[in-house]
Amino acid sequence: MGLILYQYHQMETFKEQFIEFIHNLQDSICEAVEKSDGLSLFHEDRWEREGGGGGRTRIISNGKVFEKGGVNTSVVFGHLPENMMKYLATPHNSFFACGLSLVLHPINPYVPTVHANYRYFELYDEEGNPVDFWFGGGSDLTPYYFFQEDRDHFHHAQQEVCDRFDAGLYPKFTKRCDEYFYNSHRGETRGVGGTFYDYLRPNGAQNGKFWFDLVTSLGNEFVNSYIPIVEKRKNHDFGEKEKYWQEIRRGRYVEFNLLHDKGTLFGLKTKGRTESILMSLPPRVRWDYNFNPQPGSEEEKMLNILRK
Repeated sequence: MGLILYQYHQMETFKEQFIEFIHNLQDSICEAVEKSDGLSLFHEDRWEREGGGGGRTRIISNGKVFEKGGVNTSVVFGHLPENMMKYLATPHNSFFACGLSLVLHPINPYVPTVHANYRYFELYDEEGNPVDFWFGGGSDLTPYYFFQEDRDHFHHAQQEVCDRFDAGLYPKFTKRCDEYFYNSHRGETRGVGGTFYDYLRPNGAQNGKFWFDLVTSLGNEFVNSYIPIVEKRKNHDFGEKEKYWQEIRRGRYVEFNLLHDKGTLFGLKTKGRTESILMSLPPRVRWDYNFNPQPGSEEEKMLNILRK
């Protein structure tokens, strides 16, 4: 009984603290993105979920730098459908989940698209007693043109955070990122990686606070990992050829989100808000039959990196 009460106390503390964390992080990221864009501001749409909870969707569009982007938070609870219980391999159907999810699609093809997610999940038994909890998330970069220094900066920022906690974490997280954000039907990674982690729960070496501190620290590092890249590339000259390639690659982004992404699946299966879930899709996309970039071009260089 003492252990159960201890775990319950820990989970309740994480729940309230993580809700506060994602709302504060949403504010700070939106402020940084608006400053970098210099023209457009986020529009907020608050919504309620029929099964319990709700969220704050913030969308930016038609800016000077960002063509479309979303920085969303959600705090939801209720009952899992049977197919999600099977997916999570749990006999329990009562859940709580909160998180921040963002995607930013730039206008300039030399500025990479970015995605990030930071989340917390709890499961309860029939009496409402907590039986499990875990953290998850990550951040990954999807460039259209490859710059080694941009990739290195994005990765290094996250690695520094991981190494402060445990030097063995970053290699695991970045390997998992490459494995997860992979369009298997194309034989291509979605981008140049970053970090991805899930089911971070107490074990023999790390307690819940360890994982809470790690995930929140990674979230707080997001702006430093991405915005300097935007500032470096946003005034780079480009033309129709570069926009055409950007829209071809955006098609691959859409394919991953609709065919493989587990977050999209979870949101739709638990009757989340469809508009908020699909805000990750870019506004203009192109699917040309059997398109191949010119040999020796920068576009082919990018494709070869994604196919390694």
